[in-house]
Amino acid sequence: MAELKTKLELALRDAMRSNDDVRKRTLRMILSAIRLAEVEKGNPLDDNSILALLHKEIKSRRETIEDAQKGQRPDLVAATQAEIKVIQEFLPQALSEEELIAMAKAAIEEVGAKTPADLGKVMKLLIPRLQGRASGDEASRVVRQLLQNQGT
Repeated sequence: MAELKTKLELALRDAMRSNDDVRKRTLRMILSAIRLAEVEKGNPLDDNSILALLHKEIKSRRETIEDAQKGQRPDLVAATQAEIKVIQEFLPQALSEEELIAMAKAAIEEVGAKTPADLGKVMKLLIPRLQGRASGDEASRVVRQLLQNQGT
């Protein structure tokens, strides 16, 4: 079983003991999403797959925050931000912008990418190396920027 899934389950037990409703609710939703993904895949998820799922959950909650702000719902914004904080506890330390740029440059060099059309090749190499320390959107933005600057 994935080490990260075990950590999430232990954290849920602790949250239940301490009656931390936000943490309990958030961890239950995450574990439920993991179980659903495992059923769809037909076998247990590894830590990298779980990290990807956590990033997806955070992205979804950020979209919820945007919608709540448009709808003048500060209560929903606060609750969703609290959920994001809980999820982020289980993500590895995020890469700094400089570290992400360095990794992207190395991947671009390794693949021999020259134009923005090579974005897919670079991302295919870069994403597994990030190991959940940066989102695909961030990586894509940095790689696209670097490739565009190379072309000029």
